[in-house]
Amino acid sequence: MDSKIPERKFNQMNRRELFKIAPVVALGAFAVPKLQEPLLKKGLAFSDWASGKLFRKGHLAPTFEDSRLTPFERFPINGYDVEDPGVDFDVWTLTVSGAVKKPGDYKLEQIQSLPKITQNVRHVCVEGWDVIGRFSGVRLSDFLQMIGADMTAKFVCVECADDYYEYLDMATAMHPQSLLCYDMYDRPLTREHGAPLRLNIPTKIGYKQAKYLTDLKVSHVLERVGYWEDQGYSEFYGL
Repeated sequence: MDSKIPERKFNQMNRRELFKIAPVVALGAFAVPKLQEPLLKKGLAFSDWASGKLFRKGHLAPTFEDSRLTPFERFPINGYDVEDPGVDFDVWTLTVSGAVKKPGDYKLEQIQSLPKITQNVRHVCVEGWDVIGRFSGVRLSDFLQMIGADMTAKFVCVECADDYYEYLDMATAMHPQSLLCYDMYDRPLTREHGAPLRLNIPTKIGYKQAKYLTDLKVSHVLERVGYWEDQGYSEFYGL
C-alpha cells in the first residue's frame, strides 16, 4: 500500500512506535460510523504493509524442547469446513504450475526425497489458542528449488482438497522454517491434521498454514488472496 511515511523513516521506527499509531486509527474509525469500515480496512492494510516491511527472513521463530510439546491428543483439530475431505492417498499428487521450470504432478515420495526437517514450534490460532507441536517435512524453499521456481516471482499460492486456498509472499515461502509438512509427532499426518501434505509456517498465524494441499502455483500476480482474507482477515499476519 501507499504510505506518507518515507521508507527510510519507517525503517528507523520500532514496533513500539508503530503500535502508538493503532489507538489513533481505532479512535477515528469508531468516532464516525460511516467511516468505520473504510478506516478499519486502511488500518488493516497498513498493518499488513508494516508487518511485511518488518519481516526478516533470517529471523527464526522460537523452537522448543520435546518436554514442552503439547500432547498429540490435545492438539486441536481445526478447519474451516470438514475435518476429512476424503483424499485418496493412492492417487494423490501435488500439482505444480505457474512460474516454474518443472511443472507437473509430484507424488509424495518425490517430495520426501528432499532433506527432512523436524521442528518443535508454536502453532497460533486466530481464535485465541496456541499449542506447541512437532512437525516434519521438507523446506518449501528446497521444493521451490527442485521445481525450478522463478525467484523473482512474488507469491506462492496453494489450493486444497476441501476447496480452501491460501497464499504466501515469496520471502515467507523461502524462510528456513516454512515446511511442506507430511509428518506430525514423528508419524504420518492424520487426515484430520491435513494428510497427506500441509503447510507448517511458524512465522504465520494458523489460517495461513493450509491443509490437504493439492495444488501449488508460483506467480508474479496474486489472483486471489486466501479464504479467510476474503472474509476480511489480515493478509500477512506474521508472528
